[in-house]
Amino acid sequence: MLKRYNITETYTPHMEQEYEKVIGLEVHVRVKSQTKMFCSCRNAVALASEPNTNICSICSGFPWMLPQLNKEVVRLGLIGWMMMGCEVNKTSRFDRKSYYYPDLPTSFQTTQLFETIVWKGSVKTIVNWETKEFGIHHMHLENDAGKLTHAWGKTLVDFNRAGSPLMEIVTDPVFRSADDATEFLREIQKIMRAAWVSDADMDKGQMRCDVNLSIRPTWQEEFGTRTEHKNVNSFGAVSRVINAEYKRQLKIIQSWWEVDQETRWWDDDTGTSTSQRSKENAMDYRYFPEPDILPLVLEDDFIQAAKQKLVELPVERRIRYLDIHKLQEDDARLLTADYELSNYFEKLVELTKDPKKSCSYITTILLALIKESDEEKNISDLWFDVEEVAQVINLVNNDELSSTNSKAVIEELFNNGGKADDIVDAKWLRQKNDMWALEAIVDQVIEDNQTQVEQYKWWNENIFGYFVGQSMKLSKWQWNPKIFNELLKKKLG
Repeated sequence: MLKRYNITETYTPHMEQEYEKVIGLEVHVRVKSQTKMFCSCRNAVALASEPNTNICSICSGFPWMLPQLNKEVVRLGLIGWMMMGCEVNKTSRFDRKSYYYPDLPTSFQTTQLFETIVWKGSVKTIVNWETKEFGIHHMHLENDAGKLTHAWGKTLVDFNRAGSPLMEIVTDPVFRSADDATEFLREIQKIMRAAWVSDADMDKGQMRCDVNLSIRPTWQEEFGTRTEHKNVNSFGAVSRVINAEYKRQLKIIQSWWEVDQETRWWDDDTGTSTSQRSKENAMDYRYFPEPDILPLVLEDDFIQAAKQKLVELPVERRIRYLDIHKLQEDDARLLTADYELSNYFEKLVELTKDPKKSCSYITTILLALIKESDEEKNISDLWFDVEEVAQVINLVNNDELSSTNSKAVIEELFNNGGKADDIVDAKWLRQKNDMWALEAIVDQVIEDNQTQVEQYKWWNENIFGYFVGQSMKLSKWQWNPKIFNELLKKKLG
């Protein structure tokens, strides 16, 4: 129950300058293992077509069924955590978090509270063109609950997701804006995908977020009373939750009410939240050590093997694309949003030594073709090797192929595959650069068009394009118009 000491009608906008948001996140990421955390059932990394098909006596909570920890879940989790610079604990333990909910068949969740597998860490990202680094308090492994569907006045339970492995990332209360929080979440998603730890697709429930928020005067060090919004499932929703809850708490404080520590439910359709229950603490969950699972002890060889799988952080690539390759911010963001796309760009630059043109051919031609195609869905699904795109760019840079015709070659590669050089020659697109032959053609054009030459010399410069066209026509459109342009300017004076 809210306590009220004095009443004013509304909050005033100037209060937003006097109070700041203090935000902490709890991010749940579905680990991309083949099987669930404690049994051999298929891990529902994507939504199954039928409910209750990926279940067994262990994940359904039958009596006397003993769990067995999935080694691959631990390995993938370690890779993800080390990507965020976490301190690995060689010995960790599992605990039971006891609570009842219809989609939790065991009536407890197996998690890690007292001795987590990793501590600390940080995630670097770019927020509004500023590089920021946000601290992580700890991360741990736990199993997921099932899914409830409310329809036709009934509640249906699907246990396909129950027992699936989750990484929970618990941040310090380090965020001060919705932009901070959402960019952090986007970076988490990129990291998980880059390391092949999780697809982290929020639309498919592979990544969910609990938002903890309090407000305080800008001059105050002590935190205010926080509320929690659970299972927010999109970047946009996280931003809307933060801004709406901030204004709600401002109204309460200006009215001299006391903010309750509680869990609230967010309705994204209406943009409003309602109270669910008072916020629990650790005592409410009656944590105790999991008796059916031995302590998890990591050997040095296991840790080192996981460390070998680390890749370059997406944000580091983005910064490198901006600082070294001099790409535009939008292009750098686009290329690093998908690690396979970023790898494709890296390979193309290695072959062409031309970052800007490599970026342009990917973002303006290849991605447009992929978007328009009914079949191609990803850069890795292309029928042709990256070497063929590199050859097209090299032909353009060597003036053997025009920029306009290069697009036609890429389209042919996209639709039918093949070799770039074969397509260029088959379509008579290769530009010839024999200077002696080009000069001979230019001399012939000048000799055959003396009237136009006189007009040009009498300051009719608009006729210059006519000479270029005649030169291309005489060369049967196989020669380089750029060189014709230069030769004509030189000879016409």
